[in-house]
Amino acid sequence: MKIKQFLQFLTQQLTNWRRQYKGLRRKGKLMRSPKSKTHRRELLRTVLKNIILFLSKTNDKSERRKQERALQSKTKSVKTKSTIYGVALDWVHEQRSLVILAIALVSLTGVIGHKLYNQTQIQIGNPAPQTITAPYTASIEDQKKTESQRQAVSETSLQVLMINARMNEQINENLQKLLDDGNEIRAVAGAFPFFDPVVLSISTQRYLRSCPDLEWQALLIAVENTKNQHKKGTRRTTASSAPNQPLTPQKTKPVDFSQNTDFTQAVAELESYRVTSEKNLSLVISQIYQTRQRYTQATAKLLQLETVTPEAVYEESVLLDLSDEEWEKTQMGIHQSAERILTQGIPQGLPKNILQDAVSLQLQFFVPESAESLAKKLLLAVLKPNLQKDEEQTRENAQKAAAGVSPVMVKVRYGQVIVRKGVQITAWNFKVLEHYHLVRREVKWQELVKLAGVIAIAIGIFVWVERHVDYELRQRDRLLVLLLTLSVPGLVTMGLPYTTWSALGLLLGSFYGPILGLTVVGLLLPILAISLDISKAALLAGVGGGILGSYIAQRLRSREELALLGVAIALTQGGIYLVVKILIGQAFGSTWYLVLREAGLFALSGLGWSIVALGLSPYLEKVFDLVTPIRLAELANPNRPLLKRLATETPGTFQHTLLVATLAEAAAKELGCNVELVRAGTLYHDIGKMHDPLGFIENQMGGPNKHDTEIKDPWKSAEIIKKHVTEGLVMARKHLLPTAIQAFIPEHQGTMLIAYFHHQAQQMAQEDPSLTVDDADFRYDGPIPQSRETGIVMLADSCEAALRSLEASAKPLGEKRSLKDVSTEQALAMLNNILRAKWQDNQLVDSGLTREEMSKIAQIFVDVWQQFHHKRIAYPKLKASNTARNS
Repeated sequence: MKIKQFLQFLTQQLTNWRRQYKGLRRKGKLMRSPKSKTHRRELLRTVLKNIILFLSKTNDKSERRKQERALQSKTKSVKTKSTIYGVALDWVHEQRSLVILAIALVSLTGVIGHKLYNQTQIQIGNPAPQTITAPYTASIEDQKKTESQRQAVSETSLQVLMINARMNEQINENLQKLLDDGNEIRAVAGAFPFFDPVVLSISTQRYLRSCPDLEWQALLIAVENTKNQHKKGTRRTTASSAPNQPLTPQKTKPVDFSQNTDFTQAVAELESYRVTSEKNLSLVISQIYQTRQRYTQATAKLLQLETVTPEAVYEESVLLDLSDEEWEKTQMGIHQSAERILTQGIPQGLPKNILQDAVSLQLQFFVPESAESLAKKLLLAVLKPNLQKDEEQTRENAQKAAAGVSPVMVKVRYGQVIVRKGVQITAWNFKVLEHYHLVRREVKWQELVKLAGVIAIAIGIFVWVERHVDYELRQRDRLLVLLLTLSVPGLVTMGLPYTTWSALGLLLGSFYGPILGLTVVGLLLPILAISLDISKAALLAGVGGGILGSYIAQRLRSREELALLGVAIALTQGGIYLVVKILIGQAFGSTWYLVLREAGLFALSGLGWSIVALGLSPYLEKVFDLVTPIRLAELANPNRPLLKRLATETPGTFQHTLLVATLAEAAAKELGCNVELVRAGTLYHDIGKMHDPLGFIENQMGGPNKHDTEIKDPWKSAEIIKKHVTEGLVMARKHLLPTAIQAFIPEHQGTMLIAYFHHQAQQMAQEDPSLTVDDADFRYDGPIPQSRETGIVMLADSCEAALRSLEASAKPLGEKRSLKDVSTEQALAMLNNILRAKWQDNQLVDSGLTREEMSKIAQIFVDVWQQFHHKRIAYPKLKASNTARNS
């Protein structure tokens, strides 16, 4: 029995020593300070002193009972597991940190050292250790020859061509432009034939329009002479043409054009028409003159077009010699011929004479014979190859042709020498050896052990850094860090250079702060550099993006800012890759465009992985129960359903919560705690009061207190008050609040005594001896605050109510109150008493808050209270008449 009591006492003392150790560790006095040895000696002396005191006071039964009751209230029941399975699970649970570290070592070594598992003793290029012969006859495919034959067949397979519609459109546009130029020139020349072909033949009209001026003058003289001979008169007359062109020829040296058939025919046709009408001949000559002028203008425009256009398709007079009907047929025939030729397709490298023959053949059926030469020039000027290679279909044909080639098999007979000792092993020798399973693959254990040692050192550095940062990692946090870390070498082993550096840095920095994020990125860099075949430029670019994300992510307070950080990471990765390539000289020369392309891809990969990280962040926060500044800001939004209910159903509690949050935020900021966590946790710390709003005085709005009018039982009242903690936890779990936020609900009350109802119960017990008052009935179930943040909220919650009561007691109800009624010294003294009581009640022993910080917290609370209740200007009282008149 004595041994059992001793063990119980020792368990209690170990719990107290653990708390002391935790407090010293938070202060930084253990394992870091030069005075750590002194603290350890003091701790050892305390242990021995307590053991001696226990052994010397074993007969004190009352003392033992107190110790047993304290032990029962602070220890948890443990079920004994007798099976080996249960013992193993208990050991794994107790040593879960070591298990996670072991998993990290094995997984990282396994992923990064994947190439060391299946290495061969015999390698290509090395001398054979011994003469190796074939153990049995086999046919082995010579892949090199097979691939060579398939490549040859693939290259000689027919290409599949396809019509380039865009080229067809361009050809038609160029053709139409040339025809439009021809139409414009013919419009200047005027209609043709310009006179009735029955009177003047088309050939005569063509001659009269285009003959030289000298022939035209001679023609006029010939017509005039013929007229005089027919009249046989003595009077010389002049043949008048149009008002602008007299028939009298100019005085020039006469030239004989009688040998010119066109000239003679024109004179004869004009003379025949004059026989019909003398007057109409003058009009015809005038019309011919005007047509000749227009023809001259058209010819000049045609010459101008020839100097501008590189290919002079209208260099001959064929364009103007064609009649309007022939020109229309020519245009239509050109379009039809072009359409048929383009439909058939013009391949690249087609000989010019073949294209000319094809054009001539097509034009024979669609164009007048007189316009064939012109139409041929027009088409040859615009026609270009319009067939392009159909890459997909050609590739499919090549693959089908290559697939039809049978593998080249080489027969290796039993006992045939594959490779002789000392001879260099070729690719074919290695293939044969591998077929016979003579390659002798093995695991490079020595290299794996070296790699595991390097990774173990890196893990040790990470653990050391983890112990020296403010953020205390849970096992699930270590598991998440491991999974995110594995993503980088995992993608590298898959052959993808655009790894998850940006996502790794952004998520680790956002979840756990810049120190842990930079540590992981910095440790991965040398390990991957010495273990994997990865471009140094790619490695440095990824690390740069990871460092930027780790350093800045936790400073941001919105998803939009994180998105902008993703853009910055993208520019950083692309820029670093480009700079490294420039420094090593690979960005110059013929491959500069490849470097620019890779830099762009690295920038896009940085942005892409940042987007992936932003998308995964809310899910990871939920699954791994994480609180980031952004999530805390979202939880502190007053439009959240739970907070809206709190403001609507318990307005007094909501106002109390806002004031407590203001006090706690100010203290947290001054003490360097997590202000966002304090703000969000305070807003939810009293949500359990919604289960019975009128059970709390701040929601009674001056009405009757149900505890005094209805319940009248301090035990039941204490249960109602205590229930706001349990109900609050139920609500928090129902709304999936993070564990860090849920911790504020029980820890802000700790195991404090509900003093008001405890005092009522004691008074009732004095009046009725049959009643027994158990302090446990009037104490909260705890736990006491386990962090500085929850400890600050506990103090702010108690001090807010005290400051409110202090202000309310400053003056009678209904009168205006001011700070001159309550001095700062009074408020500070009262808060110090409250904080001292909490400290003496051991409510803050696990929080990490020190005794010296209590006074600082009290002063902060008073300063904030003064800012809220500052002195106001006393306005003069208005007379009743003035008041009535103004109203």
